[in-house]
Amino acid sequence: MPAKPDLTPYLGQKVRVVVDRPLGSAHPRDSRLIYPVNYGELPNTISSDGKPIDAYLLGWTAALAEAEGVVIAVLLRADDLEDKLVVAREGTRWADRAISDEEIMGAVHFQEQFFQTTLRR
Repeated sequence: MPAKPDLTPYLGQKVRVVVDRPLGSAHPRDSRLIYPVNYGELPNTISSDGKPIDAYLLGWTAALAEAEGVVIAVLLRADDLEDKLVVAREGTRWADRAISDEEIMGAVHFQEQFFQTTLRR
């Protein structure tokens, strides 16, 4: 398995995310898993699966095609090929450093519950 790229340099950086799983959509392999947040990828990047780096988008209340936000956390998966970014909408409470790790993990629990995930900020 190739080494995972270190995603921590993205912390605090503004990024663009192209959404491929909008809020309210079903997971492509399990229709019972509905996305309560927008989820997508950073164009022109490569993760350890050979595809762009994935990101959860927090702070948006409608389905999106793409968005810009600030990376507030990296989700490190001990039992998966790739790690994920958490991107917050600027000007929302999600972008506030006072938001707790527990709140972030709660927002992504719908999918991260299936992995051994730790959060890095």
